[in-house]
Amino acid sequence: MAKWVYSFGDGKAEGAADMRNLLGGKGANLAEMSNLGLPVPPGFTITTEVCTYYYDNGQTYPAELAAQVDEALGQIGALTGRTFGDAKNPLLVSVRSGARTSMPGMMDTVLNLGLNDETVGAVADESGDARFAYDSYRRFIQMYSDVVLGVEHHSFEEILEIFKENNGYTLDTELTADDWKVIIERFKALVQEELDEPFPQDPKAQIWGAIGAVFGSWMNQRAKTYRRLHDIPASWGTAVNVQAMVFGNMGESSATGVAFTRDPATGENALYGEFLVNAQGEDVVAGIRTPQNITEAARIAAKSDKPSLETVMPEAFAEFDGICQKLESHYRDMQDVEFTIERGKLWMLQTRSGKRTARAALKIAVDMANDGLITKDEAVLRVGASALDQLLHPTIDPDAKRDVLATGLPASPGAACGELVFNSDEAVEAAAAEKNVILARVETSPEDIHGMHAAQGILTTRGGMTSHAAVVARGMGKPCVSGAGSVRIDYRAETLSVGGRTFKRGDIVTIDGATGQVLAGSVAMLKPELTGDFGTLMEWADATRRMKVRANAETPKDARTAREFGAEGIGLCRTEHMFFDEGRILAMREMILAETPEGRRTALAKLLPMQRQDFIEIFEIMHGLPVTIRLLDPPLHEFLPHTDEEMAEVAEAMGVDVERLRRRAHTLSEFNPMLGHRGCRLLISFPEVAEMQARAIFEAAVAAAKKTGAPVEPEVMVPLVGIKKELDVVKERIDAVAKEVMAEAGVTIVYQVGTMIELPRAALKADEIAGSAEFFSFGTNDLTQTTFGISRDDAGSFLGDYQQQGIIEQDPFVSIDREGVGELMKIGAERGRSVRPGIKMGICGEHGGDPSSIDFCETVGLDYVSCSPYRVPIARLAAAQAALKARQDG
Repeated sequence: MAKWVYSFGDGKAEGAADMRNLLGGKGANLAEMSNLGLPVPPGFTITTEVCTYYYDNGQTYPAELAAQVDEALGQIGALTGRTFGDAKNPLLVSVRSGARTSMPGMMDTVLNLGLNDETVGAVADESGDARFAYDSYRRFIQMYSDVVLGVEHHSFEEILEIFKENNGYTLDTELTADDWKVIIERFKALVQEELDEPFPQDPKAQIWGAIGAVFGSWMNQRAKTYRRLHDIPASWGTAVNVQAMVFGNMGESSATGVAFTRDPATGENALYGEFLVNAQGEDVVAGIRTPQNITEAARIAAKSDKPSLETVMPEAFAEFDGICQKLESHYRDMQDVEFTIERGKLWMLQTRSGKRTARAALKIAVDMANDGLITKDEAVLRVGASALDQLLHPTIDPDAKRDVLATGLPASPGAACGELVFNSDEAVEAAAAEKNVILARVETSPEDIHGMHAAQGILTTRGGMTSHAAVVARGMGKPCVSGAGSVRIDYRAETLSVGGRTFKRGDIVTIDGATGQVLAGSVAMLKPELTGDFGTLMEWADATRRMKVRANAETPKDARTAREFGAEGIGLCRTEHMFFDEGRILAMREMILAETPEGRRTALAKLLPMQRQDFIEIFEIMHGLPVTIRLLDPPLHEFLPHTDEEMAEVAEAMGVDVERLRRRAHTLSEFNPMLGHRGCRLLISFPEVAEMQARAIFEAAVAAAKKTGAPVEPEVMVPLVGIKKELDVVKERIDAVAKEVMAEAGVTIVYQVGTMIELPRAALKADEIAGSAEFFSFGTNDLTQTTFGISRDDAGSFLGDYQQQGIIEQDPFVSIDREGVGELMKIGAERGRSVRPGIKMGICGEHGGDPSSIDFCETVGLDYVSCSPYRVPIARLAAAQAALKARQDG
């Protein structure tokens, strides 16, 4: 019989940490903590395979599941001395989700399950605390109705707020048992009114409703969005964890909290977290009450007047501190833990590898390697390559003038400036219009995930360092200031008010996630210094990677930036980008619109010294490193004059009639210029263009070599080749010019001529093309376009729908489509090597900065990747991780 349920508790478990694919991260870690003998409330995990079955079989369960759940509930009862559903000695449980990868706040949870009109009295009698019992029951009704029955959370909050206001209460903790009884009746009446049926009283019905809700939440919109943003496959599914309840809301000797074994924002090796006395876990993360610091040192640093856990419950704190150290040592990573103290007794509810900022990830990885807890290779693998993007963003200039409006908590570091928006849909709309925005909310919820992703930064008026906004922002690498309590947000008026000043939607503000400050207007920023832990980890990464990392650069500024970030050459210099400058585009238009070779040569003579000087500067900056220069490859329409004013300007420069020029421009226009007269086709039609560019390259190589004393070996790349003869025709002109320049200068220039593999035919005929090409560079932007038949400029209008419907998991222009485009790359590489063994191959599309694509390039055996200058550090780390993974896979 298939096993669908795994139990844990009382110092043993049927599962273990290495079973996370089956038990999910939470279930595997609960089992592991039980095996370690830690105080874990007993429970059981329904496996991720049930989730898969559930969706594959019309949202039904395996036949054996109900009996296995009943048996597991009986085991919890035996360990706790209680019986699920019993009126006099009831077992209460929590029902939580648990995917194999942490998805904080994305799926559903139900606490206090098993309470009803009868069992609540038994809980009150046994605990001797009627207030606690009825508080727990109202929480259960509210949570279950929201998660399982679909009655919205805010409807219950409205009832509670009105009651508190009418009775002069400020905090929930002020309500008495009798008050909660009144609230409970009103809550049940709301359910009856909304659903036309009473709140369910049968605990068996309750538990299956909660299990179904957790599995159902795997496919809710926020979970889908989170998976898409973090590349988590829908096929993984979630597990369900059912666990005996322990209560942090049983009075002043009880508490609940969340902690990290190190600071998740900075990586400092110090226990970091928050707790609340007389509360349940949802109270801490919801941001409704201001939490207290766990350690006394943190309380002092925060200038808080509320006592720390270390002071309030010293024995429980000492046990907790020891457990945190044990867990970090056991898992060899910073842990994110949840705990409850029930009348002085500590219980561990969860541990997982904690989400952290890139800065913290670097420090933790380097510190742990230096301390011998992990190896240097493990340290390299610990830091997400994409997360380095956080370190490449600016911070506020310390000398800049700050107009400080308010100070909240520094929840996620980095600084961001943008227009204020007050809801997530507005943030998405503004981002689509290429505006930078700051999303300002009273508090964020999982429904805000899309707006948080679109915004530059997040500001909340409620919530602590472990609130939803803080945790999700850190995971996304977004600056966040939370708990800015002096700020007032009016959603209806779309205003933010503080200190007598009011800001409306569209006004500019800046947030500083390092200090927690909210600033008026835009503030000067500084580029980060990539030294210290960053430099150390990069040294380790560079020592282990196989592939080289180059940059796509066509200006001296780009080339310098690339070198600063550790680029080992230029993999793509797009020469057409050099001609868009205001001082050059006129000559370029003259060249394109000229009707004779002589007319084109006249215009090209103006461009030659400009192009040569560009190449000299780039060769000097990159001296000693390879530079691949792609010959002209624009669709001509990008350069053609469009306005009457532009047309008149070109006509005057060329000394021709404007109407004649207009007719010439019309003859050059194309229905589909991306598949038209460009690349090598242009160079074949107008060989004088290839000659001018080749002369500029070779003359620049001679000049740069004389100036630096280092030989320059340019790599000349012919674009859009699909037929070997195309390359042969253009290469013949390049070689002839090289011979001329060498004769004129009296020097020998070592150079290579290669091509871009960016058409399916080029990949399939790579063996023939390799007969002439001395190197290949896969142009994956165009190869993706031509393989899919999709324009990358227009794909955004429908690819998002494809991802939502599960037709594709990733945008193929962001991450290489391994099954189609990737297969063509493999074919091209294999066939190219069959004719020219050892041929140098690289990639120069924007995929060159995508870690998943870099991992694929390692499997193909490419020699280098090339990406934009600011993504070079990401590529260096990703290339190292790909090499380590390849070694591990054997």
